[in-house]
Amino acid sequence: MNIVAKFGGSSLASAEQFKKVADIIRADNDRRFVVPSAPGKRNDDDDKVTDLLYSAYEHAAAGLEYKPIMEKIKNRYKDIIKGLELDLSLDEEFDTIEDLFIKKAGKEYAASRGEYLNGIIMSRYMDFPFIDAAKVIFFNEDGTFDSEYTDRVLSKTLEGLEHAVIPGFYGADHSGNIRTFSRGGSDITGSIVSRAARADIYENWTDVSGFLVTDPRIIRQPEVIDTITYRELRELSYMGASVLHEEAIFPVRKGGIPINIKNTNRPGDRGTMIVESTCKRSKYTITGIAGKKGFCSVNVDKTMMNSEVGFCKKVLDVFEKNNMSIEHMPSGIDTMSVLVHQDEFEKNEQNVVAGIHRAVKPDSVDIETGLALIAVVGRDMRAKRGTAARIFAALAHARINVKMIDQGSSEYNVIVGINDCDFEDAIKAIYDIFVTVEL
Repeated sequence: MNIVAKFGGSSLASAEQFKKVADIIRADNDRRFVVPSAPGKRNDDDDKVTDLLYSAYEHAAAGLEYKPIMEKIKNRYKDIIKGLELDLSLDEEFDTIEDLFIKKAGKEYAASRGEYLNGIIMSRYMDFPFIDAAKVIFFNEDGTFDSEYTDRVLSKTLEGLEHAVIPGFYGADHSGNIRTFSRGGSDITGSIVSRAARADIYENWTDVSGFLVTDPRIIRQPEVIDTITYRELRELSYMGASVLHEEAIFPVRKGGIPINIKNTNRPGDRGTMIVESTCKRSKYTITGIAGKKGFCSVNVDKTMMNSEVGFCKKVLDVFEKNNMSIEHMPSGIDTMSVLVHQDEFEKNEQNVVAGIHRAVKPDSVDIETGLALIAVVGRDMRAKRGTAARIFAALAHARINVKMIDQGSSEYNVIVGINDCDFEDAIKAIYDIFVTVEL
């Protein structure tokens, strides 16, 4: 077996957590390659090291006092090193970091140092070789990830190594400048390493025992999903489920590598397996529920619009010219609705409305704000009759008005639009009818 193990910020927030991680790694010699995040919060009132690094950099680059913030960062690492009883000093590393902060090396460089320093500590504590991600993970000059070149270089680097530590979240472009993925990008690094190492499994260790059916801030102690497919995960992640970075599935999907979401504080729990496909049935009709608030709907009405060739394209071209992405586009014979993020739309709303009038000469353009979207996702929904009807029955029973419905041709998900103010109640109603009732 060949296992890549990525550990999140909460798993490495303190020396005590480091020791738990080390026990997990040592418990199975097949855990060969380790991807650490930067130290996260130790408690609700604590700071994430990455946030402190951003703040220190902004102060230093602006010529403001930054040393008190740097002291907080240094003390976090000193506490970890002392708790692990390591003979290790990061003074030279911090001297370099401060120098490059003053020289305005960039926010991406600043953000990457949390993982870099934690990787050095992990490497020393585990006595594993340290591989700087900037030497093996590459970005193009425009900031996009260079997948194939990275895979070739990283595969060759890992060849013959029994173990190694590769920090998450960052890499470098071909000019040597540090580049980062978006926040939570250590998940992506773990996936990239898994592909390059031709791993049998990618373990993603966090502070929950797997992927939950829905948001625990809305439903108290929701059920854990036993097995979920990449496609289901993609749908849920896009709609706000946040255990795993949504882009982390792509590298492992190419290699057919399963992901196991595990809990550092409860390593004996099975967690959630994320797979390409499976013959296993879900415990419930649905696999998960996720959603987002803050949308608006631009409703375009025109009699006989269905007979106008290119009508929808002309409307969408207006949004593209205003650099706006589209979430959903339900339509009827004489109506089409375009759902977009409200905060993006507000900046350009009159430009968009005027552009639509010029492009297609509609009878009216109406804007509806304060909408939320909820995705109900599940591979078994295709085989169960009446799933959509049960969703609407649950929402009707909770006296929630449905503003929009959209179901993909794959029948993997049903998306409903509701008012923002009904969001939590809608999640509860759908969870109750599909999970609580089916328990």
